[in-house]
Amino acid sequence: MLRSLAAALVLSASAAAVAQVPPAQLGARYVPAPWWMQEPVIASIGEVRTELVANRAQLTAQFQSVERTAAEATAAAARKVRDIDAAIRALGADKARLETTFATRPLYEQYRDKDGRILENQRSDQVERYEVSATLRIEVRDLAVLERVYTAVQDARPTSTSAVSFRLEPDNEAKSWLFTEAVKDAARRARLAAAAAGAQLGGVKLIDPTGRACETDVLAGWPSYGGGTLPTDVDYAARPAMAPPPPPPPPAIVATARARGGSAEDSIQTTLQPPRQWLGADACVVYGLRN
Repeated sequence: MLRSLAAALVLSASAAAVAQVPPAQLGARYVPAPWWMQEPVIASIGEVRTELVANRAQLTAQFQSVERTAAEATAAAARKVRDIDAAIRALGADKARLETTFATRPLYEQYRDKDGRILENQRSDQVERYEVSATLRIEVRDLAVLERVYTAVQDARPTSTSAVSFRLEPDNEAKSWLFTEAVKDAARRARLAAAAAGAQLGGVKLIDPTGRACETDVLAGWPSYGGGTLPTDVDYAARPAMAPPPPPPPPAIVATARARGGSAEDSIQTTLQPPRQWLGADACVVYGLRN
């Protein structure tokens, strides 16, 4: 009885070892094919892209103060950013977010050498003053308030400001819709390829949202990932309404800033136009083939 049981276990283990496909080895001459290639198939890559208006903006402002002590310089820099900090925080974290950091740098006593060159005493007992830089990093999450944010920054008279940069943060609806379009594009390409080869599409064997399954080159050696196909342009604005349509692209934003104590003639008008940016998605769909 024990011998029969042991023999059965050995046979079962041998059958399992034969059934399992060993992993591919880099540099091997022959590699195992995926399970879905045991019969004629067509692996189709769907690649789409669409243009959406950027919905995030970011800018940086810096304020500097020089005082005899680090504490005095920090307090002076904090006073400079107090008004703009309150104005931006009052908008709400869902519309604008603010990050404030302080950096302190000692300013040493300077003197001239016999050749007239200006030198610094790099010693802790020769510090004359401290320079504190307050850096504000502002992220505008609702471009409807970008004008107010930009005006508040310029009106605070910072030491320096960065250019306003824009980026696209697509929502979940846009991501899901674009992936659906990528699957549709893969199906369209598969039908055209099958028809051109005189075959018919069978059932779906695999759907890979990452698109990597279609890039595995089992003929030349695995893994081998090459470039994708040319993307198909799709129009996000023309999609079927699954939810309330998004608001139209914001118009050019005209920000007006006036220096403290200045007159109306001192106002600064700047046009800030959010750009359109590309958003893409890939999908791999494997079909069976019938002659």
